[in-house]
Amino acid sequence: MKLSKSNRKKFRVRNKVKKVSSIERFRLSVSRSSRNISAQIIDDAKKITLVSATSNTKEIKSKKISKKELSAVVAEQLAKKAKDMKITKVFFDRGVYKYHGRVKLLADELRKNGMEF
Repeated sequence: MKLSKSNRKKFRVRNKVKKVSSIERFRLSVSRSSRNISAQIIDDAKKITLVSATSNTKEIKSKKISKKELSAVVAEQLAKKAKDMKITKVFFDRGVYKYHGRVKLLADELRKNGMEF
């Protein structure tokens, strides 16, 4: 079965992250669409999602803010939830997306809020 170009990119990035992953670090996966952005922290050993945050909630949608500001709000929510679970070190899995624009803003805001990657 031949994979599409985007799936090949995603697997290539994800496999690089998984090769260097260790027990004390989890994977921070980012996904975005034309309007929303979401991020989740995943434990690959147990194959479960530990923490997630998305811009597709009622509280955030009620605010009329730009897509760039959405990235910052989602990053703040994710960082707060991760601190509650005492998660500070993660590997950044950008998936298919370039480290540019809203993905970069999300990563920078997470770093400001105490996440290490």
